[in-house]
Amino acid sequence: MKACCAFLFVVIAWSLLTPHSLAQTRSAPHPAPVASIERKLEHVQSNGAQPHPDPSPTEFSEQEINAYFASGKVELPAGVRSVVFQEQPGMIIGTSRVDFDQLKAGKNSYNPLLSVFSGLHDVVVTTHAYGAKGDGFVHVDAVSLDGVEVPQFVLELFVEKYLRPRYPAVGLDSRFALPARVDAATIELHKLTVTQN
Repeated sequence: MKACCAFLFVVIAWSLLTPHSLAQTRSAPHPAPVASIERKLEHVQSNGAQPHPDPSPTEFSEQEINAYFASGKVELPAGVRSVVFQEQPGMIIGTSRVDFDQLKAGKNSYNPLLSVFSGLHDVVVTTHAYGAKGDGFVHVDAVSLDGVEVPQFVLELFVEKYLRPRYPAVGLDSRFALPARVDAATIELHKLTVTQN
């Protein structure tokens, strides 16, 4: 099931500054949206295994996505305390509470520019994302910590020091193959729509 929602996870990953994230403190999610998204993920997975997948679109609502992440069914790194996503046309805005000391797993940096990435912060990441012709594309537009935007060159340093060693394909611009024969993925107002072929 994880493979069929990789596009969603990688897009959202940038909202957490890592390719996976874990909401460790969370309110109880509504069971109906979680059950709904699980059915849709299973459909995408089984549809992708067919010789000729049904090209009908599958929609994942913002409510379903947020409930699924809040349910603890997504295993994400230590240090991420909560996560909420908002979908706008072509964009995902992710808001999270992150303990960077846990996230960095003890890797210290002597670069004063990276000192901002320590301690507990409210993180907001704005990304443009889409999928086309079997590939997913994510561009990180902006990242802010506690309401202060992080300069792009500092983000690049953070990616090189802390993310690339673990996740070589992650960058401020990422391209990756979509799973389960997903051909296209579109971020719309409060929803993600995928089509398979």
